Amino acid sequence: MNLLHMKYAVAVAECKSLNKAAESLYVGQSTLSRAIRELEDGLGIDIFERSAKGVALTPDGEVFIGYAKDIINQIDELESVFREGTLEKRRFSISVPRASYITEAFARFSTLLDKNRETEIFYKETNSQRALKNILQKDYKLGIIRYAENFEKYYTSLAEEKGLKLELITEFKYVLMASKRSPLAGRKVVYDDLKDYIEIAHADPYVPSLPFAKVKREELPDVAARRIFVFERCSQFELLSHNPETFMWMSPLPTELIERYGLTRIDCDENKRVYRDALVYGEDYKLSALDRLFIEQLYKVRDEIIGR
Repeated sequence: MNLLHMKYAVAVAECKSLNKAAESLYVGQSTLSRAIRELEDGLGIDIFERSAKGVALTPDGEVFIGYAKDIINQIDELESVFREGTLEKRRFSISVPRASYITEAFARFSTLLDKNRETEIFYKETNSQRALKNILQKDYKLGIIRYAENFEKYYTSLAEEKGLKLELITEFKYVLMASKRSPLAGRKVVYDDLKDYIEIAHADPYVPSLPFAKVKREELPDVAARRIFVFERCSQFELLSHNPETFMWMSPLPTELIERYGLTRIDCDENKRVYRDALVYGEDYKLSALDRLFIEQLYKVRDEIIGR
């Protein structure tokens, strides 16, 4: 049985006209009529009754078309599977800032991976410059960048110039965190109160293409005489937990993480700087099922910890 002829028959049944079916299939009416006749001869049945008003299905034809649609749908699904590579190893990649709410979302996402599918996941904590570079070089499909609100124009212009989509996830103010054993615990502080303590800071938070001195002034209140720059987020938490003389400015944390490391939030009304996190990916990139699954978890955790 010729599959193409089967598809022709389904088209004729749906159009109820040889002429309209031929137009929709971009074939000649004589070619279509010949194909239908060959199909009927091969089956030994009449699929259609022909009249001046068009064509109609015979009882045998109704049964045949029902089976034919099922077969064609199954073949289309099979072709789609291999054409889209959904049986191949799935890959998810994202570059993100060092943020506990993002890590929480990623952890939840990891529990939802299909056990029956080969999957490779790449999760890189880095700064905004490298996150953008990873996407532009096609090393990573997704990125999340963080910037102070006064750099909004810079990043929106950069995204437009580079052909990237920039979608705001959330905005927030950094919270001041320290060990529960810190002398700062339970106090409301001003920046000057921090000068005798050790600040734990991200080692690479800086905005690309801007003078280091300017960005440093924008990103970090220059109050601590001692500062430790650390790349690894877990190392930062360990330092805060073990050394009561340390403090760190962080994006909002899950309660479970605060309790795990024995931390506490310190109130500081002077801190008014607003930061934004934005999802970034190529304009021509179509989000995969894994991408959408991660983004779903990301927004759920955002709503729980930061709010909309």
